Amino acid sequence: MKNSRIAIATTEAQIRRCFPVMRELRTHITDEDQFVERVLRQQKQGYQLAFLESDGEVCAVAGYRFLESLFSGKNLYLDDLITRESDRSRGFGGELMDWLINQAGEAGCETLELDSGVQRFDAHRFYFAKRMSISSYHFRLKIEPEA
Repeated sequence: MKNSRIAIATTEAQIRRCFPVMRELRTHITDEDQFVERVLRQQKQGYQLAFLESDGEVCAVAGYRFLESLFSGKNLYLDDLITRESDRSRGFGGELMDWLINQAGEAGCETLELDSGVQRFDAHRFYFAKRMSISSYHFRLKIEPEA
């Protein structure tokens, strides 16, 4: 895109700028301060928050980390990927995804992986268009904290 740039949010101010866009995906996080706190805590564990801005506004956000497993070797795991609703179909998501694929290649990853909610049909079409495939099921067991 002509007037767009992608950067990693490293400061609290940059993380805050990403909140309105990320909230469209992670609707359970309603407090901006809580979001900043979570991102800062996750960054200590390797999480990175990338954002694409165009004309000074954050239009798309991606949270990711580099992992390694016996199953898939070194990979870029994409925790979060969202384009602001008002900016969808303008190419920002594709630009950010291509940037992530490039980051994975530069880091020597064998794969880029993500989980996507079963109800997110538009996202699934996007991932298929990016040549991704469904390779497994994701299972979850909710653990209740001990009293």
